[in-house]
Amino acid sequence: MPDNTTSRRDFLAGSIALASGVAACDKGADERGQRMTGPLTDLTATEAVAAMRAGELSSTEYATALLARCDAAANLNAFIALEPAKVLRAARAADGLRATGAEPGPLHGLPIPVKDSVNTSDYPTTGGTPALKNFRPAEDAELVARLRAAGAIILGKTNIHELSFGWTSNNQAFGAVRNPYGREHIPGGSSGGTAAAIAAHMAPLGIAEDTQGSIRVPAALCGIYGFRPTQNRYPNHGVVPITPLFDQVGPHARNVADIALFDHVITGEPTVDTPVSLEGLRLGTTLEYYFESLDSEVASITQSSLQKLVEAGVTLVVADVPNLADLIALTTAKVQGYHVKPMLTRYLQEFGTGVSFEQLMEQASDDVRASFDHFVLGGDLAPTEADFVAARDIHLPALRQTMRNYFEENRLDAMIFPATQIAAPPIGQDFDVQLNGETVAFEPVISRNISPGSTAGLPGLVVPAALNSDGLPVSLEIDGPAGSDRKILAIGLAVEQVLGHIPPPRS
Repeated sequence: MPDNTTSRRDFLAGSIALASGVAACDKGADERGQRMTGPLTDLTATEAVAAMRAGELSSTEYATALLARCDAAANLNAFIALEPAKVLRAARAADGLRATGAEPGPLHGLPIPVKDSVNTSDYPTTGGTPALKNFRPAEDAELVARLRAAGAIILGKTNIHELSFGWTSNNQAFGAVRNPYGREHIPGGSSGGTAAAIAAHMAPLGIAEDTQGSIRVPAALCGIYGFRPTQNRYPNHGVVPITPLFDQVGPHARNVADIALFDHVITGEPTVDTPVSLEGLRLGTTLEYYFESLDSEVASITQSSLQKLVEAGVTLVVADVPNLADLIALTTAKVQGYHVKPMLTRYLQEFGTGVSFEQLMEQASDDVRASFDHFVLGGDLAPTEADFVAARDIHLPALRQTMRNYFEENRLDAMIFPATQIAAPPIGQDFDVQLNGETVAFEPVISRNISPGSTAGLPGLVVPAALNSDGLPVSLEIDGPAGSDRKILAIGLAVEQVLGHIPPPRS
């Protein structure tokens, strides 16, 4: 395949050359937190909650507006389960609570869609797979319980890639999720329904989950913000699993402030509301791995975005991560392929589904069953126990130490790179896609750049950059050292000011 970035070295070097002595761009007034005057569905979560807490907007009125939007955009197939009457009852209860004079919670009256792999007591949790279509957990996942305690309302369960085992959300059992920026294109996966709902203004804040990119890929392809925190920053119990070494719930939103609000509610830490100064901020980027074989428009938009950040004061540091591709090959798939069967078996038993792993597989869609046969259940790529033990005990610690060294030795605040190598391909291109006129395998170009962050347990924030010539989003990802979540959110606030927001979907 030809090297189409003629290159990566040239455009990165050009961006770096701008780093010295350039004043930050004047982006005008910061619009975050200002009350919007358009449709209620355009409100951010922060704005909507502030209005409902102040009595300027009733929860019932707001929920009604979001439900109408859900109905109007139903052809996106973002939801597996949505019961308007249930949502409105909860909204009226929120209004009644406020009327008593009780102090409203930090998410008072806010309807939040939840990925249908996260347990909810009042909706089935299907995992996007037929055998669990009637499974109703006895209690909420801990994450959902914290959201409800803060005043949130569950706005249904969103469609996913079946068993979270893929990146398209082309669900053969419940139907394909469609991208709001192009109805014939994938939204990404596995949290495609949540991403589509947020991008289409069905809600401002939603719950996703990420084992190997399932928060970040759909955020990137749907042009929204997605945050995967440091591993285990948010509670993961009560979620249909792949591996506890990588599984991590997190939020989707249309701005960074709403993600910071979510982080505050779940962790109890103060809300991150102040952007970092970009002057002298050191962001790492690479000539290898993350920037290899990019779609030409992804490369161009990435270059333009990096130049804007450099003009705003960022120092780009070109430094490759040693042996990164080899370390990922020795860890990511080995852990997931070995762990998913015992972890699913434990989940099915622990939560009283009444379904065995064998029954789960018998009823699974053909594409997912084939993936399990190939990568999990004795196929040519199924890892052995020895593969798993080596990955867990040798190669994974080596990867995580390598990433720590990368940040420390280069004195980096974070690293930045294109989240995916391509924009959203058409639905149905699950195995091969087009990249600069060449037919290439889908999985590597969608998963390569997001894999190191989730495997190493790093906090990662996806930030929309621009629309390509087809009107599809292209996004960047900002990863930081483990435990630097608050700093990553502060960097995100600053980057958001520089890059601005992409236009919303046309309808």
